[in-house]
Amino acid sequence: MAAIETKALTKIYKNGRGIRNVNLTVDEGDMFGFIGPNGAGKSTLIRTLLGYIGKTGGDATLLGESIGLGQHINLKRVGYLPGESIFYKGLSVKEILSFSQELRHCQCSKKAAALAELMEIGLDQKVETLSLGNRKKVSILCALQHEPDLYMLDEPTGGLDPLMQKRFWDYMLEENRKGKTVFVSSHTLSEVQRYCRDTAVIRNGHIIARDRVNALMETSTRKVSLVGQMDVSALKGVSDLAHYNGHMSFFYEGDMPTLLGALAAGQIKDVTITEPNLEEVFGRLYGDNRYEDRV
Repeated sequence: MAAIETKALTKIYKNGRGIRNVNLTVDEGDMFGFIGPNGAGKSTLIRTLLGYIGKTGGDATLLGESIGLGQHINLKRVGYLPGESIFYKGLSVKEILSFSQELRHCQCSKKAAALAELMEIGLDQKVETLSLGNRKKVSILCALQHEPDLYMLDEPTGGLDPLMQKRFWDYMLEENRKGKTVFVSSHTLSEVQRYCRDTAVIRNGHIIARDRVNALMETSTRKVSLVGQMDVSALKGVSDLAHYNGHMSFFYEGDMPTLLGALAAGQIKDVTITEPNLEEVFGRLYGDNRYEDRV
């Protein structure tokens, strides 16, 4: 059974933005990355799937149950981490976690305490005294403490320092090994490349790519970086040519002997030829290698 399945799922806001005709299947037990810049529709899809906002059209199921506004699935089975969380002032971390447990009708205080120790957050601290990173930790604990079947994580590591990011991902990998499904919405492409098996790319509310992370990166395109100079005018399939401080770089989609011949004819001190990483693939899918300015 699919953990998530959508068929032409659509949610259009009054300003015309949203998601359109999203067809997406996420298998149970997958570690799935959902990537795109801010405003592409990632959070809208998650909130629509969870029944927090109503769909405009199409259908979807979450853990086998049909979704719809107010038709919330069993909260014990889903761990939702929003991109931003707001807590009631005056409450301690322990009280917030207890409140979250009551919403899900579960008793998991021992698990919450273990996670608090892992993430190095004091249970007696008042929420209004916490830093941005520590508030993020509280959000994470609320999403993880009841050990759900499906994790819906929206930009989960924003605000965490590198050590806490590593601990978070180690924990999620262990949960995934137990058969739990992890759906991660992110624009931190290095994390998706490192931890996820499958991915989908969303642009302006449309899914523009869906594949294994490795398959998405497998391309005939190569990235060439060199120190020195060469003539690329005779090469076919060159794009994104850049010059900087005696260095050159470009993407190349032609045959390798032709490229090697052009390199041999140039004045080259050093050269590397590599496959593009996920960030570069993502930029090319968006048709703009300056996409970083928009995320």
